[in-house]
Amino acid sequence: MPADAAEEIRGTAHGAAPVPLSVLDLVTVGAGRTATDALRTSVDIARLAEGRGFQRYWVAEHHSMPGVASSSPAVILAHLAAHTDRIRLGSGGVMLPNHAPLVIAEQFGTLEAMAPGRVDLGLGRAPGTDGATAAALRRTDRLNEGADDFPQQLAELVRFLDDDFPDGHPYARIHAVPGPVQATSPGGVQSAHRPPVWLLGSSGFSARLAGTLGLPFAFAHHFSAQNTIPALDLYRESFRPSAVLDAPYALIGVSALATDDEKEARRQVLAAALNMVRLRTGRPGLVPTPEEAEAYDFSPMEEEFVRSWNANVIHGTADEVRSGLDDLHKRTGADELMLTANAHGGDVRLRSYELIADAYGLPTPA
Repeated sequence: MPADAAEEIRGTAHGAAPVPLSVLDLVTVGAGRTATDALRTSVDIARLAEGRGFQRYWVAEHHSMPGVASSSPAVILAHLAAHTDRIRLGSGGVMLPNHAPLVIAEQFGTLEAMAPGRVDLGLGRAPGTDGATAAALRRTDRLNEGADDFPQQLAELVRFLDDDFPDGHPYARIHAVPGPVQATSPGGVQSAHRPPVWLLGSSGFSARLAGTLGLPFAFAHHFSAQNTIPALDLYRESFRPSAVLDAPYALIGVSALATDDEKEARRQVLAAALNMVRLRTGRPGLVPTPEEAEAYDFSPMEEEFVRSWNANVIHGTADEVRSGLDDLHKRTGADELMLTANAHGGDVRLRSYELIADAYGLPTPA
């Protein structure tokens, strides 16, 4: 990693935001909409985020979910790179056990060549799907083995990214291209720079590993809120300075939806919660409309799930969302807040980021 690696990781807060703000995109597809619609919304949000001073734009990896069109983060990031100029782009994350480390090194080396100096590689060890789909992805039913091997897979990936397998290693003569090997080839002028690696997690495993390795850490507060503070504490306690960072740097993913009207925010998050109810009960589908959610007959168990789920979704008017984000920052001490807006319509998601940017007085495009 270059000497300025920490500068690529540590963000800059703008306006009245207490820390840098970023975007996590699941490329959600609503009922009556297409994946093409969802991807167009992603471009619109990425452009808005870039113009308003958001730090980075990450895309999650999910599979076999009709309402989530982010099965191929690297492909989507290449598309976003073609429509933006400055904002950092990355995976939030690539689920490493689903892929050969060499393939990830090649994909993100290619992205780095497309958008030099603004690509992040966020890595997780969960499958991002159900067990059967994970088995199809990995061509094996030994799924626990993939998660248990995560540290070794990570080490192998970093070796490919840095092109520094030791002499005698079986992979010493294998190179991820584009990558550093091109700089050492005759006449080579390829940059040796490579994307910074982040570890993602929703429990203590990746928190401890990120701290031990001195890597930046991203925690999934948006679906594991009860573990947020313990995981961040563990990360900070475990942290050892590295060539990448001399001090911990942790961001948290946050579900946040701002609307012009508080009642509309409640309608939108109810629809997103119904989508989660269906997903958790083995009935994944497109994100329902607010009208469908209002007409749905929730069982007592489903109602309790919705109450619990929405308790961790910061929603309401722009001022209410700003207050909720400020409070969350004070409680967690997170170094960066990465916002994900889950709603049926792309226009609602786009408007949410615009309202939040306005609430914090983020820069407006020239």
